[in-house]
Amino acid sequence: MSFTKKPRKCWIEETFSKRECVKFIPSSKNLHRCVPLCQVCQSLIRCCCGRLMGEHLWHDSNPPISLQPVAELDVEETWSVELHTSVSPTDAYGTVDFQDAAMRVCRAKYVRVAVDSKPEVLLQLMLREWQMERPKLLLSIHGGSENFSLSPKVKQTFSKGLITAALSTGAWILSDGINTGVSKYVGEAVKTFGSHDLRKRNTVGITPWGVIDNNTDLIGRDAFRPYYPVGNPFSKRSCLSGFHSHFLLVDDGTQGKHGCQHGLRQKLEKQIQLQKIHPRLNQGVPVVCVVVEGGPAIVSTVLDYVSRAPPVPVFVFEGSGRAADLLAFLHKHTSVDRQLETDIEEDFLARIGDVFALDMAEATNLYALLLQCMEHRRSITIFDSESEDQVTPDAAILTATLKGKTTLCIHILIFEMTHRDQGKPC
Repeated sequence: MSFTKKPRKCWIEETFSKRECVKFIPSSKNLHRCVPLCQVCQSLIRCCCGRLMGEHLWHDSNPPISLQPVAELDVEETWSVELHTSVSPTDAYGTVDFQDAAMRVCRAKYVRVAVDSKPEVLLQLMLREWQMERPKLLLSIHGGSENFSLSPKVKQTFSKGLITAALSTGAWILSDGINTGVSKYVGEAVKTFGSHDLRKRNTVGITPWGVIDNNTDLIGRDAFRPYYPVGNPFSKRSCLSGFHSHFLLVDDGTQGKHGCQHGLRQKLEKQIQLQKIHPRLNQGVPVVCVVVEGGPAIVSTVLDYVSRAPPVPVFVFEGSGRAADLLAFLHKHTSVDRQLETDIEEDFLARIGDVFALDMAEATNLYALLLQCMEHRRSITIFDSESEDQVTPDAAILTATLKGKTTLCIHILIFEMTHRDQGKPC
């Protein structure tokens, strides 16, 4: 008798997982009262994970015959990733081929990973499997997730400054990787000023798997998948940004819900910081948070960065709108005694309310967070694209990045920039 040896699963499947909801917990309390479940229940009522009943897997249990709570149970069950999703090897990784890349070959590596993936193995994936060049700088881009307009001057300054800073220092750029909001501007910056060579486009999108339009098209092992980054205008989902080079598609078992990528992105950034930028230095990779526009949550993001030990520098593009402009205004007007004058404070509170459609209590709470950011003002750099007195944006980003770093670290990065610009090996 002969035995056929089963092929060994590749490292990616052995290491990374996907998550799928296996317990239907209705998100609505106004349920259609019927036993057994009718077609109305199964096609209209959604689970807390965002899926309909028919879109669930029932590995360890049967579909419920009723959505009504059991009489003897007093406590309603709360849906959670840990309790109500199953884990299995990832089934989506390979290369995505963007189909409307303006006659340029634009491809990207991607993998679907569980939300609780370990940052050290993610970095191993990026360096070993994807063969990305080790970063000497990390530019983490934050801002609005919905589409917004930038003036031509601000857009030009952001695009050219970001890509010049990245190429001259060998930086990685991190964004949400979707084709809306600030991530779309990152993609357009790469398209205009970047390289078409995948090896030189270290622009990583960290994106929720459940919000990607047509994400089932990406399912396949070591697959090569065509992708059209133009979605249904009536869909609440998002398309991938075509000029990113790599995608970590973060899966927490939900569908159509944003936010699960933030914690994993934060852990990955901290893991990257631990990498040495030079074998002779005990100096980790510098990180800078770049802020363009943004909603109220961006203020909390900025506060998290600048209040770390050591603090992560924040670079704010003034003139880009909303959160960025509020940070810039407060930074300039509290430079002397850290306080706004009473009349200016009242106007500023009203401005916060108008910008984010908040009531006075909510605006006051956000103002308090903004003031906490200003307690770390030395870690915040405001860049006014309209000013004629500013240095070039790439130089300003580099200067902001190196705040608090050693002089030797500065010299090495400048050395790298100079030799890259001259076309010499570093």
